[in-house]
Amino acid sequence: MDGPEHEIPQRELRNDIANVLKRVARGQRMRVTVRGRPVADLVPVSEARRFVPRSEFGAILLEDPLDRRFQEDVRTALGGTVDEL
Repeated sequence: MDGPEHEIPQRELRNDIANVLKRVARGQRMRVTVRGRPVADLVPVSEARRFVPRSEFGAILLEDPLDRRFQEDVRTALGGTVDEL
């Protein structure tokens, strides 16, 4: 990950949080400072996928099947809600 594009003091974050968050939402990275010392980076949320299509998941399992003990643990935890591939 690249470093922040802009440093802002804690005071600016507190006084103008709506504007700061809009800038971050548009993709700007910001570093928050307290008395000139960096304490936090504000970065946009990753756009990484959070869902994998069933067909893709099935292909992954066929290429590298899960450990049998893990499968049994999942089956025990979820009962009959897991389909066999």
